[in-house]
Amino acid sequence: MPGQDGPRLVLGSASPRRLELLAQIGIVPDQVRHADIDETPLKGESARGYVRRIALAKAAALELAPGDVLLCADTTVAVGRRILGKPASRAEAALFMRLMSGRRHRVLTAVVVRHAGRTRERLVETTVRMRPIGAAELDAYLDIGDWQGKAGGYAIQGAAAAFIPWIQGSFSSVVGLPLSETAAMLAASGITMKESAP
Repeated sequence: MPGQDGPRLVLGSASPRRLELLAQIGIVPDQVRHADIDETPLKGESARGYVRRIALAKAAALELAPGDVLLCADTTVAVGRRILGKPASRAEAALFMRLMSGRRHRVLTAVVVRHAGRTRERLVETTVRMRPIGAAELDAYLDIGDWQGKAGGYAIQGAAAAFIPWIQGSFSSVVGLPLSETAAMLAASGITMKESAP
């Protein structure tokens, strides 16, 4: 049964991708909860400052039982100094994709672990290059709808993979959770991969 041999893990995220990523390394949260916070960037806020602030705010917003370990994360995409959040419409998704077309952008994921009155945090930055995207293929991509609910309007593990010839850094971080760093942070709080998932 999960959690019986050690601390209970609470995943503070509604992202199915983060749940899948944890399962990939043999970690199954005992509970999944979502922090309802305002994720609007502050005026003049840097992408690094923004993603770190949001991840910490998510972690602070959730109540924990004694001994619980809380994992929260936030991922954002930045082109230059511009933060690209989750597009509100097809038109905004198209704008984001055109901004990234033929150039490099940064994907930043902040990971926060709260346990026993202590908060650990880690920021992982990955550089992603998109090849130039033609108007017809952009329309076809937008028709699929894979941009919905994704920072920057794309998922590297989805249809947009056809536009990405090169990345430097953590692939899993671009998906939504840097697994190597997260596993180390959780291990420091007594959460390790289970021999067999329940």
